[in-house]
Amino acid sequence: MRGVSVREASVKGASARDVSARGGGRRPRAGGIALNAAAAAVLVVMIFPVYWMFATAFKPTAEIQAETPGLWPAHPTLEHFATAVGADGFWTFWRNSLLVTGAAVLLALVVALLSAFAVARMRWRGRGAFIVMVFAAQMAPWEALLVPMFIIARDTDLLDSLAMLTGVYFMVTLPFTIVTLRGFLAAIPAEVEEAALVDGCTRPAAFRRVVFPLLAPGLMATSLFGFITAWNEFAFVNVLIIKDQDKRTLPVWLSSFRDVFGTDWGATMAAATLFALPVLVLFLFLQRRVGAGMIAGAVKG
Repeated sequence: MRGVSVREASVKGASARDVSARGGGRRPRAGGIALNAAAAAVLVVMIFPVYWMFATAFKPTAEIQAETPGLWPAHPTLEHFATAVGADGFWTFWRNSLLVTGAAVLLALVVALLSAFAVARMRWRGRGAFIVMVFAAQMAPWEALLVPMFIIARDTDLLDSLAMLTGVYFMVTLPFTIVTLRGFLAAIPAEVEEAALVDGCTRPAAFRRVVFPLLAPGLMATSLFGFITAWNEFAFVNVLIIKDQDKRTLPVWLSSFRDVFGTDWGATMAAATLFALPVLVLFLFLQRRVGAGMIAGAVKG
């Protein structure tokens, strides 16, 4: 009987521990629900302006100017998109944005890849100072560069030049690209490259055959963020492109939908939607590699 009592007591004790464990797990679950609710609220606040832009682009003018506009178009129309596409300079500005942004990001990736490899893999005098300079350049506000860039462009006869605009975008995106690629390269074990060298590869061949494929997600993520940075830039275009309006880019084009009655909000929202499409398509195309690249870059600094 005594043995049975001990056994029953042990069973009851185990049951009590299970109940207490289950009860103790309620608090973390409640905390997780509250955290998810807060995250959902932040997501709604962040997404709503984008949704409003898309919805307004499809609303007729009467619905846009209504005293209480609805959350979605009651009578969807493509009139504003036709106005945006038919506006003067649409295709010219579109070409300019793609040309300048693509060239700047490509140049930044090439230069930053070489610089990041030297910083992450090699030990040389002045390496620490170079890293500090790159971080300082990344933290500097772009507005502080407007006047120096204008003076340089004026003195070198590069005002109203897409080449100057490309160089400025390259300079703006380069520090971020170096810092980001350095993190991705540092996350790749050096032993992988050393094994390729032992197997007979030269250092360029080892980098091309071993390191570069592992670095591809990081390159995709870095190029996407660099593309977004250059694609959305507005201030330098206004400062460096003065007389030749055909050299301007899409962000400036967005401010052109005005008439004697004020801003054409329908056409402006349609133009903003068209402006956002390349970045959205690029992100959807690269989303898997971007996610993998962000995780890889966060492993080691």
